[in-house]
Amino acid sequence: MSTPPLASGPQGPDALRPLLETVLNALAEGTAARGGPLPAGGPRDVAQHLRAALGDPLPDHGSPDALHTLVRALAEGAADPADPLCAAHLHCPPLAVATAADLAVSALNPSLDSWDQAPAASELEALVAQALADLVYGGPDPTGARGSSHPRGDALITTGGTESNQLALLLAREKHHGIQLVRGANAHHSLHRATWLLGLPEPVVVPAPAGTLDPAALDSALTELRGPLLVAATAGTTDAGLIDPLPDIAGLCATHGARLHIDAAYGGGLLFSDRHRTKLDGLAHADTVTLDLHKLGWQPVAAGLLAVRDPTDLTPLTHRADYLNADDDTEAGHPDLLGRSLRTTRRPDILKIAVTLKTLGRHGIGHLVDQVCAHAHELADLTAAHPGFELYDHPVISTVLFRPHDATDDTVAAVRRTLLDQGRAVLGRATLDGRRWLKATLLNPHTRPGDLATLLKLVEGHTPR
Repeated sequence: MSTPPLASGPQGPDALRPLLETVLNALAEGTAARGGPLPAGGPRDVAQHLRAALGDPLPDHGSPDALHTLVRALAEGAADPADPLCAAHLHCPPLAVATAADLAVSALNPSLDSWDQAPAASELEALVAQALADLVYGGPDPTGARGSSHPRGDALITTGGTESNQLALLLAREKHHGIQLVRGANAHHSLHRATWLLGLPEPVVVPAPAGTLDPAALDSALTELRGPLLVAATAGTTDAGLIDPLPDIAGLCATHGARLHIDAAYGGGLLFSDRHRTKLDGLAHADTVTLDLHKLGWQPVAAGLLAVRDPTDLTPLTHRADYLNADDDTEAGHPDLLGRSLRTTRRPDILKIAVTLKTLGRHGIGHLVDQVCAHAHELADLTAAHPGFELYDHPVISTVLFRPHDATDDTVAAVRRTLLDQGRAVLGRATLDGRRWLKATLLNPHTRPGDLATLLKLVEGHTPR
């Protein structure tokens, strides 16, 4: 039996070229066979087709067609975020240039747990993470102005909002020797889970009657509570894309001496847009900020960050393992990477981010942000003008909530499942104001007005009269 070729090394590119052609052909075939945003038939049919393609997952003897067969099956059974009718979640269609960069990472396979495994990648991560921290905290000003009075922060690369939020709570706990989390009722579920993982008290939940944290209720809670406090605000809620009143919350935190974390996993992408960045006024006052560039950044998963205003807050992550960051190596100038994450083996997800930032620039990414926000307003206008639909509200970012007039909550849920099972459209669901809504999260900059009209027609056509 011959030894299979490797992806890197001198022969790596030549070994990959025919395999890439196989992958691209299989992707095209699977996409054509699917014929829409989601495979038709529902979970049982999708599972049956996948099992038939896979067969024995660990055969005694391999098959040279496995790559084509399984990539085609995965594409045929995928929810395709590049289809304009796939709009349920914060699940973006990745940019081609970012995806191509990700291939290089897979081929070279660096690991960011020691410098000698990732010499260039470690420096690239440090530079790009600093630039993104500057974007959050304002120094140097991303619009080109100099002399910002903001301190220069830092940023860690994470797998996404859940890890970033957990790290934010960990850093707060370590700095203040314990912490009480105060969060809005609209906050992401990962914050509650993080308190459990870190052995923190149950969070104090502040009402969010209009979908955003109520500053008066927060003021009351902070007045009554004692001990080190961490307030978690949200810039881009998962359900409706709403942004808490960040300047008011930052002011209350300053008055009461509370630490502030802002979960901007969704809304943080507005920083790239000159038109929309003012919606994030107050963000730079946060001690920590969660960002996800696999949402409004069009990156393949994963591409998360945790920005930190005071880099010394990262000190608790310091860790020693002689085979990775021996003291004499560090003293000799070899960078210590273990303090940059709770993970050891760590993929350099920074390359795809760096390639995207360098290829498009801030204005190019900002243009994509502006496009999807405009598409959301177009869908909201179409919905508001349609006699058969009720619009929750005009969007703040790119999420639109709507429902058929006079429909019950059960009907709303049934319409969504029918469209999913038929493979016609992928819509999310949200419960606000005590009612269930259909949710369209528009992250595809190639969406056209006709696609939005089609989405409404599909919902209308599957709603019982």
